[in-house]
Amino acid sequence: MTSPEPSTPAPGTTPAPARRRVVTLRRALVAGVVLVLVAAVAFFAFAPGIVEKGMNEVVAGSLPDVTDETQTLHDSLTILDMHSDTLLWKRDLLDRSDRGHVDLPRLQDGNVALQVFSSVSKSPKGQNFDSNSADSDNITLLTFAQLQPPRTWRSIFERSMYHAEKLRDAEERSDGALRLVRTSDDLTSLLADRATGENVTGALLSLEGLQPLEGDADNLQRLYDAGYRMAGFTHFFDNEVAGSMHGEEKDGLTDLGREVFDEMERLGMIVDVAHASHPAVAEMLERATKPVVSSHGGVQATCEVNRNLTDDEIRGVAATGGVVGIGYFDGAVCDTSAEAVVDAMVHVRDLVGIDHVGLGSDYDGSVAVRWDTSELAVVTQELVDRGFSEADVAKVMGGNVGRVMTAVLPKG
Repeated sequence: MTSPEPSTPAPGTTPAPARRRVVTLRRALVAGVVLVLVAAVAFFAFAPGIVEKGMNEVVAGSLPDVTDETQTLHDSLTILDMHSDTLLWKRDLLDRSDRGHVDLPRLQDGNVALQVFSSVSKSPKGQNFDSNSADSDNITLLTFAQLQPPRTWRSIFERSMYHAEKLRDAEERSDGALRLVRTSDDLTSLLADRATGENVTGALLSLEGLQPLEGDADNLQRLYDAGYRMAGFTHFFDNEVAGSMHGEEKDGLTDLGREVFDEMERLGMIVDVAHASHPAVAEMLERATKPVVSSHGGVQATCEVNRNLTDDEIRGVAATGGVVGIGYFDGAVCDTSAEAVVDAMVHVRDLVGIDHVGLGSDYDGSVAVRWDTSELAVVTQELVDRGFSEADVAKVMGGNVGRVMTAVLPKG
């Protein structure tokens, strides 16, 4: 008996084992693509929130017990905070969030009349208070992870333009509950409407450093047209306009910086000396013809950290008619307690007077704090407990900042 001849595939067909291998390979490829897509969706959906939740914490710790009397006082105040970095993060400003420190519902809970929102456009890797190169940037990955427009992936200028668009979009969707302030008349109108009981919160745009100029003075006008009305000259690195307190060279103003300083004063933009080097701060204070601010930080006398102001710098800010905004985080006051915050405020008051003390929380600025903006009455309580009069509490919580804004911002 002869063995059967082995079967031969018909012309143009693939042998069965080979077909099975092809099918298996295709299934593996499909499974791999699906896995990559699922991982990508998970990354873009969850990673930005996870990162923020770990960087903008509300930490446990004792807080003053707010009395009914103090709460009534707090609810009567006009509160203005000079610095938050909320626009950096991927969440809707109009929705109450379970992460970070600021959103419109929590601003309303805290009776905040106006919040300054800064644009953080570049941050060096390994960021520290002592010395940072300008050659690296953490924000680039964040813009990609948050699926921001591609124009923001490489252009620092476009990042700040995008932040302005985010705030304007929130204003448009808020049904009048959020109002962008561009002029002193806008501020007057906002406060008048609040005095009649209207539930409206103001917002003012600021720049965390002038690196979005990308070395071009003409970009200042474009940023102004986008709504920016305050600017610090540097962040954590030296740039084209000035040396940073945390940069490598820590030089003063450049020629471009002097040109931009004068143009800011002409336009009605508030100059912020926060993060600038000592030589740059000295030159800005000497050059100023209008009030300047230190929007967020502390004072060397109570917290010897190099980002904080010396007594001479505090005197210089006060001499312009300006305000020192005190932050609520360890790098500003060497603690996260209300007592430490008010210690710094007391020092400024005792050194230059009550008219030069203000709030500069640095909320959502990759900092840990003990209370978010909804719980701001704890600061009012600590001021009351320290013996501040109601009139002085009103100045600290917003009256002084409102005075500077009215003096510097352009008219309607």
